[in-house]
Amino acid sequence: MNRRAFLGAAGTAPLLLSWAPTSFGADKKKLFECHQWTKHEKNPVLPPGGGAFDVGCCMNPFALRRGDEYWLFYSGADKGGKRRICLATAAVDNITEWKRRGPLFGLGEKDAFDETWCVLPCVHRIGDKWHLYYTGRSTRGGGLQAFWGMGLAVSDDLLTWKKTSKDPVLMGDGYKEFPDNKGIAGGGRIIEVPDKDGKTIYRMYYTLPTGTPSKALTVDQAKQAVMAESEDGIKWTNKRILLQPRAEAKYENAATIALNVWKTKTRWRAIYAGIGTQFGAYSICEAVSDDGLVWQRGEPGDNLSLPPGGKGWESKMTTYPNVIEENGQIRLFYCGNGYGASGIGTATAPMLD
Repeated sequence: MNRRAFLGAAGTAPLLLSWAPTSFGADKKKLFECHQWTKHEKNPVLPPGGGAFDVGCCMNPFALRRGDEYWLFYSGADKGGKRRICLATAAVDNITEWKRRGPLFGLGEKDAFDETWCVLPCVHRIGDKWHLYYTGRSTRGGGLQAFWGMGLAVSDDLLTWKKTSKDPVLMGDGYKEFPDNKGIAGGGRIIEVPDKDGKTIYRMYYTLPTGTPSKALTVDQAKQAVMAESEDGIKWTNKRILLQPRAEAKYENAATIALNVWKTKTRWRAIYAGIGTQFGAYSICEAVSDDGLVWQRGEPGDNLSLPPGGKGWESKMTTYPNVIEENGQIRLFYCGNGYGASGIGTATAPMLD
């Protein structure tokens, strides 16, 4: 499968939308086989400290390929802890040498939804503009509920960005299962699907943080993987929950965050991160689907793709996965300890159906 078919979801081409249906009960080994990742020997390839704007962390990678370069959008923290959306570029064949271009826009004004942080970029071309969705953190609300708005900036060239409003374009309401929830976070991808009349619908996969401050991890860090759809990238409807924490899988019994989704020849695949009591933090997991809406994870342990390990930068946590096709294989960018305090690493794997 070529890059255009694989990552139409990144905003450069439509997804491949025809496939033969797969029986989920037919071949468990095939169905829940996780990718076998080969980690880069120089991880983390984008450590903090390239500039004052990312001296505190490099987190939330989101990669686009532009010719022979990767354009990596990420969140950088300054020494005061303020976080902004930044951009770094590197040659596809030399991903240890990054040109850090710095923050793309500023934080919000006092009491705004993005007063202290702009994080979790998601970039997609809609119409004649590039859209960059980001999650704000305010001084209002406690714990995860301080993240109560997703903002939008637009660009013609991916370099110069302008916020469309001081207000969020998407919020954490509209879910009957959590009627009083305010929290919202990005971290996923947008794909394009046709409606019954052939019109393009933009489907965003993102996170619904429902946790509230608590000493119990399963309460404090509760998150659901969700989606919403739009015709114009501004008004979002058809909100639904796709994945939730499951008690029987101790690595994801507290949280499941936004899905990074792509199309194979016969089905859909996704990579995401879960939080559970097994590690006390994030670990990277996988899921499969016939339709991109109903997802299967197998038995506990089947879908644990890249857990924390070793003694180094990812010994306690693996999180914020973002994937892109690279010359017939899958390239993964992800974060390690401290939600990006140790930087961004990468790995590759052969493609699976």
